[in-house]
Amino acid sequence: MYWKLSNLYFWFFALLGALLPYWSLYLQDQGFSYLQIASLMATIQLTKIVAPSVWGWLGDRTGQRVRLVRWGAFTGALFFIGVFLEPGFWGLLLVMLAFTFFWNAILPLYEVITLRTLGRQKDRYGKIRLWGSVGFIGAVAIVGALLEIVPIDKLPWLLLPVFAGIVISAMLVPSEPGERKPPAPKGSLRAIITHPAVVAFFLMNFLLQVSHGAYYTFFSIHLEQHGYGKLSTGLLWSLGVLAEIGLFLVMHKLSRRFTVRQIAIGALALTMLRWGLIAQLTGILPVLIFAQLLHAASYGALHVISVQYIQGFFGKHHHGQGQALYSGLTFGAGGAIGSWLSGFLVDGISTSAAFWGSAVAMAVAIVIAWRGLQPPPEHSHG
Repeated sequence: MYWKLSNLYFWFFALLGALLPYWSLYLQDQGFSYLQIASLMATIQLTKIVAPSVWGWLGDRTGQRVRLVRWGAFTGALFFIGVFLEPGFWGLLLVMLAFTFFWNAILPLYEVITLRTLGRQKDRYGKIRLWGSVGFIGAVAIVGALLEIVPIDKLPWLLLPVFAGIVISAMLVPSEPGERKPPAPKGSLRAIITHPAVVAFFLMNFLLQVSHGAYYTFFSIHLEQHGYGKLSTGLLWSLGVLAEIGLFLVMHKLSRRFTVRQIAIGALALTMLRWGLIAQLTGILPVLIFAQLLHAASYGALHVISVQYIQGFFGKHHHGQGQALYSGLTFGAGGAIGSWLSGFLVDGISTSAAFWGSAVAMAVAIVIAWRGLQPPPEHSHG
């Protein structure tokens, strides 16, 4: 059971590991401008605004989450093949929108399947989710090493086996009983969303992802400009994820010692420091390594408390919608706007300027978290 559940996380995040660090370099090689690269990279986040809500709603309505995960995996892979037609900017934009729409459907549905399957053993979630990070690191390292040998324009070919892995592991996911959920009490969702602490939570996470826009879109290009090769670029990306794994393993201890608000403010402050270091001191490898280790704070810590926050505030009736909102508003809207804004900064000034912009977004998020965050209720609504 454990193996079947972790398998899909492994392949899903392996695709991210093969795509995120190198896709912007591939697009640069294809002759796209910085703004075009920013727009194409933003599609990965953009479809997160709609996809999780649409698929989450379908999953709740039909109870057929496993079937939807399989469908998403297969159709996403099918659309990706459009990249091989070399369709130019607008064609590639359509291909990326289509492929990410189906691909972004998989994770939120799968999170629900995993938590349902674990039942009372929810504490095992971290160990299962860990395999996603392992897949990411493995893919980053292998693809980075291969790109030292083959030219970057072969990247789409290197991604095909990973797509195959996703499709096969989606087929192996154990079926769940197709249960539809009872309709939630009317009006309750609006009351949750308008709660000041929930508004502060979403704003903080939105800004967090805006600040990651420069990182996901231009970090590899920024490193290339400072003379780092493909493999070292990949290893630096991996380092961030390794730090995140380390954090996932000790997070339950941190949660006992500090409040949600303390963890959030601490993590946001470390994230602000991280962007400043990347903007200013990229040439100094030990500093860059330290900055990448701070990914444990900027992604790991904030993601773990966010998942708990949503479970606490949204309760079982709205858990799926809460998860979809979190995904859509923060990773989706925040990430896409961040990518796009960073494109303007890189185009007009430099890659360093984009990271300074990220640091400013974090300063605002710290103020919001300081003033607005409250601990989620112990016993969830509903």
